Amino acid sequence: MTPTRVLLFTFLALMLIHGLISVIVTTSNPKMKVYENTNAVLSCKFQTEKETNPRIEWKKKGHNVSYVYFDGEFTGLFRGRASIDGATVTLHGVNQKDSGIYHCEVTARQDQIRLGEVTVSLNVLVPLHAPSCHVPEIAVRGSEVELHCEDKLTVPPVTYSWYKDNRLLSKAHVPDINYSVDNKTGTLKFKSLSKSDAGQYRCEAFNNIGPPKSCMGQHMNITEFELNMTLVIAVGVCAALLLLSSSLAVCLCCQRGYCCCYFKERKRGKYKRNAVNYSPPADPKHYKHTESFVI
Repeated sequence: MTPTRVLLFTFLALMLIHGLISVIVTTSNPKMKVYENTNAVLSCKFQTEKETNPRIEWKKKGHNVSYVYFDGEFTGLFRGRASIDGATVTLHGVNQKDSGIYHCEVTARQDQIRLGEVTVSLNVLVPLHAPSCHVPEIAVRGSEVELHCEDKLTVPPVTYSWYKDNRLLSKAHVPDINYSVDNKTGTLKFKSLSKSDAGQYRCEAFNNIGPPKSCMGQHMNITEFELNMTLVIAVGVCAALLLLSSSLAVCLCCQRGYCCCYFKERKRGKYKRNAVNYSPPADPKHYKHTESFVI
């Protein structure tokens, strides 16, 4: 037996002689990892010296310390979704908010050392979700472009890979490759686009929990020039003004033509009225002048 063990047994023997054995609290699983929507069993076992009805409390550490089990009942968000057996607590249908550090405290009032505690960490794992991909539909040749991929829901964090036309894009830094891949942020960055970079792109997420998942493939086209929106707007405004001017001119001509025709018709009608209402004089000498006038 080693000297360390001899000292330990000696210390325990002295404590037994003097009645200083405290409440003993242990756990069978200090680090819990469970999937979302399953049950989490937070193990806590105790042994007391004299106390037969110890006080049991569970607390959770986060931004603030909150009670889980206090005064014989569950509190807050744990009410109605947890159960206790001895000092072991089972949380039903856990979610990401349940992740954290939990303390099991056992108070034995009749023991010499009354308080014993143990810590259990709970990590709720969220299965992989299909990541969201951001791929531009049109990009300009020679420009610098970034493609993004993200999955903010999965726990633990994922690593990303990019595929072009179902071929894995290498992340190795090779001189003739004009792109770089960041597997942690999911960013695919092109330094200078070329025509050969056109194609279908998709991103795949992986974190050793279940099979990898990817987004739907999206096609990126490469154009030779950049479409200037200011120029497009200016051309559109000019075209609209030209159309408006043409319409006004046509309307003005129509109105003027209508007026000219109207006055001509009025004038012609006046002559006709004069011819109809004219009565030749009784003197036959005036017939010649009258005929010329009528004609």
